Amino acid sequence: MSDPKIIVALDYPGAAPALALAHRLSPELCRLKVGKELFTATGPALLEKLMKSGFEIFLDLKFHDIPNTTAQACKAAASLGVWMINVHALGGRKMLEAAQLAVSTCAQPPKLIAVTLLTSMNQQDISDLGINATPGEMVLRLAKLAQDSGLDGVVCSAMETALLRRHCGSKFSLVTPGIRPLEASLDDQSRVMTPEEALMAGSSYLVIGRPITRAVDPLQALLDINSQIRGL
Repeated sequence: MSDPKIIVALDYPGAAPALALAHRLSPELCRLKVGKELFTATGPALLEKLMKSGFEIFLDLKFHDIPNTTAQACKAAASLGVWMINVHALGGRKMLEAAQLAVSTCAQPPKLIAVTLLTSMNQQDISDLGINATPGEMVLRLAKLAQDSGLDGVVCSAMETALLRRHCGSKFSLVTPGIRPLEASLDDQSRVMTPEEALMAGSSYLVIGRPITRAVDPLQALLDINSQIRGL
């Protein structure tokens, strides 16, 4: 079975444009990410349609609540048959362990990963929260906490992947948003890399949105990126 490295972010307000894009792509070339806006608007019905088309889904809802509530939410998400779900590492050890235990009891457990630091945040944003740490220090601490809690990986900036690879090993999944081909604009991302740079630094999967979703020919854009990273 193929293991596509690209996860296309379906950042749409409704089902119609998301399905229209999915029909132009190939599940052999990518997975799809459904986030809060789209899932809130469409619910599980869209996931079912996407999965019937052969796509594996990263359900990006970033659960963050008391341990029991987060565990039950993860269990409900896992029952939808998605490939990957996530929680916020800042929820703490008890929440992370409860989420991992809940997912592990499912017949087909999805990958469970934790968000470390949003890629839109920079040093000033961290300082505003009263946290005395660099982005790299904060991401490493949260990644180690997630790993110690039994999670499969984390969401992080590609700029932190080399650091995390050294400390978390080769089997820990590193999912990196903020990926932009050289010709693409940065939009609202502060800490970014190209697809090639990210994989060479140690990324496991690349979350890419607008460079594909807003391309004149999304499939060709996807093919081009896959061609650039082939063999990495």
